[in-house]
Amino acid sequence: MKFKGKERGFSELQRIGIYLFILVLCMSAAAVVEIGQRRVAKDLDLVDPKKKKAIPLSVVWQIPQYIFIGIAGIFTYIGQSEFFYEQFSDAIRSLCNALSFLTLSLGYYLGFFLLTIVTYFTAKDGKGIWIPDNLNEGHLDYFFWLLAVLNFLNMLL
Repeated sequence: MKFKGKERGFSELQRIGIYLFILVLCMSAAAVVEIGQRRVAKDLDLVDPKKKKAIPLSVVWQIPQYIFIGIAGIFTYIGQSEFFYEQFSDAIRSLCNALSFLTLSLGYYLGFFLLTIVTYFTAKDGKGIWIPDNLNEGHLDYFFWLLAVLNFLNMLL
């Protein structure tokens, strides 16, 4: 099926751009769900740190984020593989795929580092911690918005 007048549809770089845009949508959806979760916790008076009860919120609300991540993965991994197989020789393709997985693992470490930095700076004053032990009293939505902004900036670059 031809899309956009090209035999394969979107170009490899366009697919990676679509991946980055979908990541922005995913983080935004996660932030919106977290805002709803906090609202339910507040309405049921579960924000108190002594009340560590589960919030009666269905896990179904997390489905959009997983759908977005799945669709995003399709765009990026297929786009990267096609790019490697079209632009590089047989000897380099495996190295490119290995480097792709290396950057993915480094991204996970960077995410952990970002989480540590955010926790450190938001816990300094003891009031506005974003990610406490009891998520009902934190602002995990701020962290998701931060990730959405970072993904948007990455997309622009």
